[in-house]
Amino acid sequence: MSTLPPNHHGDLMKSSQVNMATTTTTTTTTTTTKAKAASKAQASAAANPKQKTQMHRRSRTGCYTCRLRRKKCDEGSPMCTACKHLGLVCEYKRPMWWSNNDARRKHKDDIKMIIKRKKLSEKSTHSIQTSVNSPPGLSHSLPTSATFSDPFDRTRSQSIDSQFAFNFNSPQSDFSSFSAPQMHPDFLFAPYSPYEIDVKTERQMFINDIPTLRESTTATFSTYQTPPPPGTVLPQFPLEGEWTEQVYTERRESLAEETLNVNFFDFAQGPSVSSRQVAIELDEGDQRLFDHFISSVLPTIFPILESNQHGSISSDLILPALESNKGYLHCCLSIAAQHYKAAMGLEGEEIDGDIMRHRYATISALCEALARDEDHQQILEAALGLIFFQCGVGRFDDTLPDIPWHQHFQAAISLVQKLDLPRIVSDPNEPLTQAPFNMTLTAWIDILGATMLGRAPAFAHTYREKHLSPTNPSLGLRELMGCEDRVMYLISEIACLEALKKDGMDDITLCQHVHVLGDQIGLTEMGDESIPVLPFNANGTLSPKQLSKNITAAFRLAARIYLCSLVPGFHPSQASCVGLVEKLTSVLATIPSGTAGFDRSLSWVYLVGGSVSVPGSSFRAFFEDRVAQLVDLANFGSFGKVTCLLREIWLQSEVISRASSPGSNNEEVQQQQPPAYIHWRDVMQMKGWDYLLI
Repeated sequence: MSTLPPNHHGDLMKSSQVNMATTTTTTTTTTTTKAKAASKAQASAAANPKQKTQMHRRSRTGCYTCRLRRKKCDEGSPMCTACKHLGLVCEYKRPMWWSNNDARRKHKDDIKMIIKRKKLSEKSTHSIQTSVNSPPGLSHSLPTSATFSDPFDRTRSQSIDSQFAFNFNSPQSDFSSFSAPQMHPDFLFAPYSPYEIDVKTERQMFINDIPTLRESTTATFSTYQTPPPPGTVLPQFPLEGEWTEQVYTERRESLAEETLNVNFFDFAQGPSVSSRQVAIELDEGDQRLFDHFISSVLPTIFPILESNQHGSISSDLILPALESNKGYLHCCLSIAAQHYKAAMGLEGEEIDGDIMRHRYATISALCEALARDEDHQQILEAALGLIFFQCGVGRFDDTLPDIPWHQHFQAAISLVQKLDLPRIVSDPNEPLTQAPFNMTLTAWIDILGATMLGRAPAFAHTYREKHLSPTNPSLGLRELMGCEDRVMYLISEIACLEALKKDGMDDITLCQHVHVLGDQIGLTEMGDESIPVLPFNANGTLSPKQLSKNITAAFRLAARIYLCSLVPGFHPSQASCVGLVEKLTSVLATIPSGTAGFDRSLSWVYLVGGSVSVPGSSFRAFFEDRVAQLVDLANFGSFGKVTCLLREIWLQSEVISRASSPGSNNEEVQQQQPPAYIHWRDVMQMKGWDYLLI
């Protein structure tokens, strides 16, 4: 007797299962279109019987757009024929979206939509030209799903997040040849194009993988409408109504929104990579820190830049540096441990040991590289990471030993000079195509860091040259941190003026310089007199352009307050200062708040404005409300330190005011006396704090 195999019983059970399968297919063509397509396919198959067996040798040097579409590229320069005909971006250099599967899929879908719109536009133009020369009776026919084209779709400008070169501003078809009764506006300007849908539903039962019963039903859904009866008087264009006004508003916003250059920065990291392609060997503890850095720290480092260039920082700068730069990797792991400790409220030797171990490894790697006098770009990245990443993590009461930020910055200054970055960004004979990211980040730290120390920025001369340059004024500060470059250059000049005041500049000369700089700040407002509004489009999406305008307005007012504080006899209770603080409060109200907002990117602005706010000022109540909306995030990084510092300033001012009038218990007398003024830098020195608050 033969025995059954061990798995035979399972096969018998499997074969007895009954499976049900239901498939639904949707078609959007009319019967005539289907017949033409079928006959065309049969003719093509008859003419080319070996078409399926033909093999094409794929070019490895074709453009990436044709590679994505799986089309043969003729490798034309500067654009291949296919991309030029379809109006697509022809990229021979590896684009940013190629390394990310999701981005590649989205890019492909957008290309399909562009091609579909172009074909519909061509068919619509052909149909209209034919109908103009046809007898009057034929011109009353309605557009079909194959020929209808919404003119609004072709008048929209390229969106700010678009990466494609398709021109939506192509000339509109001329509908003036049609008289008013020929086409009802409801058809021309409907929310969607008229179309037909044939829905075919098939149900089939399978028993033991053998098809048995099969049912098929077809239903047709049509959005075509009956034309109005002859002689109907129709309104002339433009139409009046809520929907039309909404369309015009969205068009104006779309046209006004500027197109952003997503390749603005030179990250000096070569081809971009995605997070799935990072291969770093770490032990279990460090892998946990690495994962925390990627998931929790990385998205919060450069929020302004991320709102402009989604994912570019992680794919083009940080992730490649983590793979190739040992010092940078240890820096990020130390920052991750510090953030994990603060976020989880941990205390103990283990987490502190992780922080100090990676912090020491970072500094050791920097010292070794400096001793070899090589890899200057990588050393600069790690040094700037040690300085800047601290602004996003940690608490003000962290007592672990660390090197002050300005000592790290001295090394960064030396590296910037060795790389000749100041000359590269300011040379009028070599216009910048891409701003060196490390120089832009250095400038951000340099300018606002100088205000922390009361000294002139290290590269103040470079900023002055950029400010006066008629051809190449941008350093990328607006794209990186939101504030327009010219305003940041003027903050650098104010810091230089404060340094000169400390060195003994006489009051008359000081006031003259204050007046000149005040006029220069006013010049940055020319051409942009609009009142700041919430930076959201009509559809609820964030407008990076409007966000930058609001942030620039906030920094501009903070710069005026900083400049006024240098005038001899300055006091926060003066009417001019009180007015500036109130204006600053109203501008800050237009910055998105909460955990997904941008308050943590404005630490310096809150410091300058809050340090001169008087008791009862609307700024103080507004600031406390913003702190409450940030929840736990209000305790981390620069914003958490600014919160602690401002509360200490307000407390010290109240203590000094009470001490200056010990005999007066009358509240009315105390309210009439101006509050005591103590500079925020004095409070920091008193408390032993050495923060970089940017």
